[in-house]
Amino acid sequence: MRIISGRARGTKLHTLEGTATRPTLDRVKESLFNILQSKLQNAIVIDMFAGSGALALESLSRGAQKAYVCDNNRSAIRIIKANAEKTHFEEKVHILEVDYKKAIARIPEQADVIFIDPPYERNIAVDAVKRVMEHNLLKEDGIIILETDQLERDEPQLKNIENIKMEDLRDYGRVKLIFLNRKG
Repeated sequence: MRIISGRARGTKLHTLEGTATRPTLDRVKESLFNILQSKLQNAIVIDMFAGSGALALESLSRGAQKAYVCDNNRSAIRIIKANAEKTHFEEKVHILEVDYKKAIARIPEQADVIFIDPPYERNIAVDAVKRVMEHNLLKEDGIIILETDQLERDEPQLKNIENIKMEDLRDYGRVKLIFLNRKG
């Protein structure tokens, strides 16, 4: 896994051993960041369920000003810290070693881009989106990117969240990216 573009382009990132995390595939990540490129300059980014921190670090490499990186796995936190140092973004990365519920309650500012990529089998993605909206963490023109392999489970539930709408959906085989923003 590596940083695809920007200031830290080509930097190889450390990853967690085993199957506890599932890094976003490079082809999916490249497509995602091509879509997001115009939103990243000076952006505030939140990377929930961060794993290695790759999405936050890619965002910083492409011009984001700050990233809140959240994971409750101690090994993931060590990897995120190592990757932040390796990419020279340690000053821009704010790490929260807590579960997503506590992280959402502790983040002190609204974000332009929020990545929500929990373990698929845990069925908590929609709850995370709901909590983000309840805590008003998304800027008026911000975007949430939800990664799932259970579109038929998550899509109907997302429609029940007040003030959020599905802007786009991208299908990459098993992986689906749902782009959400505020209604209005």
